[in-house]
Amino acid sequence: MLALRSFRRNRSSFVINLIGLSTGITCAVLIYFWVNSEMQMDKFHQQDQRLYKVLTNQYLPEEIQTWHSTPDMLAKALAEEIPEVEMSVLVMPASEFGDSFTLSAGNAEKHKAGGQFASADFFKVFNFPLVAGDPGQVLKDKKSIVLSEKLATTIFGSPQLAMGKRLDWSLIGYQDNAVVTGVYKELPMHSTQQFDFVITQEAWFSLSEAIDRGIHWDNYGPRTFLVTHEYITQSELSAKIKNFLQTKNAQLTAQLLPVKFSSLYLFGNFTNGQQQAGRIQYVRLFSIVALFILAIACINFMNLSTARASRRIKEIGVKKTIGSGRKVLIAQFLGESIILSFAAMALALVFIAFLLPQFNLVTGKNLSFQLNLANSLLILGIALATGLIAGSYPAFYLSKFSPSMIFSRRASNSHQEVWLRKGLVVFQFMLSIILIVGVFIVYQQLDFIQNKNLGYNKNNVIYFDKEGRVAENQELFLQKVKQLPGIKNASAANTNLIGQMSSTMGIKWPGKDEDAHPTFETVMGSHEMIETMQMKILEGRSYSRVRNNEEDKIIFNQAAIETMGLAEPIGATVTIWGEEKTIIGVVENFHFQSFYENIRPAVLLLNPNHTMHMLVRIEAGKEQEALAGVQNFYQEFNPGYPFNYKFLDQEYQQLYEAEQKVSIISRYFAGLAIIISCLGLFGLAAHTAERRIKEIGIRKILGASVFGIVGLLSANFTKMVILAIILALPISFYFGQQWLDNFAFSIDLQWWYFALAGLLALVIAWLTVGFQTYKAAKVNPTHCLKEE
Repeated sequence: MLALRSFRRNRSSFVINLIGLSTGITCAVLIYFWVNSEMQMDKFHQQDQRLYKVLTNQYLPEEIQTWHSTPDMLAKALAEEIPEVEMSVLVMPASEFGDSFTLSAGNAEKHKAGGQFASADFFKVFNFPLVAGDPGQVLKDKKSIVLSEKLATTIFGSPQLAMGKRLDWSLIGYQDNAVVTGVYKELPMHSTQQFDFVITQEAWFSLSEAIDRGIHWDNYGPRTFLVTHEYITQSELSAKIKNFLQTKNAQLTAQLLPVKFSSLYLFGNFTNGQQQAGRIQYVRLFSIVALFILAIACINFMNLSTARASRRIKEIGVKKTIGSGRKVLIAQFLGESIILSFAAMALALVFIAFLLPQFNLVTGKNLSFQLNLANSLLILGIALATGLIAGSYPAFYLSKFSPSMIFSRRASNSHQEVWLRKGLVVFQFMLSIILIVGVFIVYQQLDFIQNKNLGYNKNNVIYFDKEGRVAENQELFLQKVKQLPGIKNASAANTNLIGQMSSTMGIKWPGKDEDAHPTFETVMGSHEMIETMQMKILEGRSYSRVRNNEEDKIIFNQAAIETMGLAEPIGATVTIWGEEKTIIGVVENFHFQSFYENIRPAVLLLNPNHTMHMLVRIEAGKEQEALAGVQNFYQEFNPGYPFNYKFLDQEYQQLYEAEQKVSIISRYFAGLAIIISCLGLFGLAAHTAERRIKEIGIRKILGASVFGIVGLLSANFTKMVILAIILALPISFYFGQQWLDNFAFSIDLQWWYFALAGLLALVIAWLTVGFQTYKAAKVNPTHCLKEE
């Protein structure tokens, strides 16, 4: 009852504290859900502590590059030759050789689906529960295929009807069939592996032979996973297999690097062969942001409580005079704080229920809020901790005064109290400004990424897999497509130029150091691939249709020429895979991985038979017409195959999906931080105006203008915000530069990022304080001077 009477007497402070605390708690809980989801990725596998992914460290002259791809035969060899390895599995994502498979049951409708090749122990190594089939047997037969529940239902009507049925599949023109031997449950959201079906590694080997890829120790592609025996540590395993490749081929320079599979999601960056932080930076960042916002809300409570102390100081004096001890008063004030905190938590639960769908949309998660024991304890813990932290200083501060100090007015508005309030306001705005600067830096870096010249034009390009008649009559299809309205050009390539491509060390050139084995990214295309992607020829020419023997020619990017050290590259002869080719052109460097990576040497070969994607450039402004034309023609030319296309620029965005989400989330939370800070400033400005009301009346009688009084009352708050800006800017510069250092290509921090953030915080503070001070300055002097 005492708490309720106190809340009624100070309604404005109560409302400000309730909104501030509930908003802070809402942010903290939402961020906790997101952080907890990130921390759980890939940790559900039973052998999590013994499950490793084997990476390869490629030693280049300028750096060590870490690849996820390994030789085809590595998984089997490690299981057979390393006693500490209990199980191993080869996994080859089909996306490496095309966008997706085409599946059909006999002459039925064809379906596009994303799958992967895997060896027999896949469902023993990874714990994806099966609806039908035995984990150790479903991939034993060479013609086996295991479907997801959803895909089995789509094609056959139900998982049970799918079992034992034959399924035809095709990928990049290669066709085969398999028998359904198992069906697995839909994959959990906290799995980084997402696929619609799994087919055997024997199918992968058959495909490799069909496309003349070959199965060799120096051909990389599949991913290798291991489950070790419990007695071996990661460091011991690393030492055991580090130089394993050299026992198979002495010419290989790559070393193996086993990494805990579940650690890769959060620690997925590698610098010179060493595992570094990745997404864990964002987990840490938003954990800190949650604490920042909750701290800002608690600071509001402390500030307003101490500012309103003069209203309660006589109450405390009377209670102490009649015998109330300090512990009783501390318990009372903490009780009021905890009650307010629990009221804020109740309001926060309403906010969470309302905001969670939108939060899921922004983060790409499927988070849900359930009042189970863990969540209930979390909620109670946050509410209790917030109440104790927010109410601690007011409780211990207000209860310390003796009755003599109280009634002699020495307890009201002491210098210590005033300086503490000012310090807390400065701290609040410092945190808010750091968040605002962070938002600016992330936005500018993403804008730089979107607008920087990539070395090719990603806009208005669609790509799709070649299959069926398109694969059989590629050149005819391209000729016909280029004649359609709205189409500027078309070609084919073995890559969409985004993400890791195939690579080779099998290139020799005049003057090559025999001990050097640089890796070249390999782009194979048909005629006009360079023109379709609008790459820039710096020297020489592109491949031509009117010249003979163009397959004997070769084109490199700038980085490759620099790596080879060729002063006059045009006309020089190089050897690739044992065949001599003449250099006819040099293209400008182009980005085919994210801006976290340096540009690597690349070779562009004319090899239409080894392409996988059809690339079609559409004329700007005619997208709808052109797409409709391509779709109609595709269905006529390639009947029965669905026309599944993607825009290249949209795929490029996926490289920075995490950064884009961070940018959006940080904008919301930075905005909330500044709003909560301003709520506190609003309350303090109202209290200051109320406390100085007689001074305002006297100044107005003596001729002071309204704006003069506004300036007078706003001066202290302006000084506090300016001090916050001064303190925040070097801190935000340091952390901003730390984040940008993760990129191989990044913006330079500009002074105006910091100036704009500071000015924005100052203007918001002026508007917040100005409203209250202007309202106080407009009051009639006679009302100001009335006795209480």
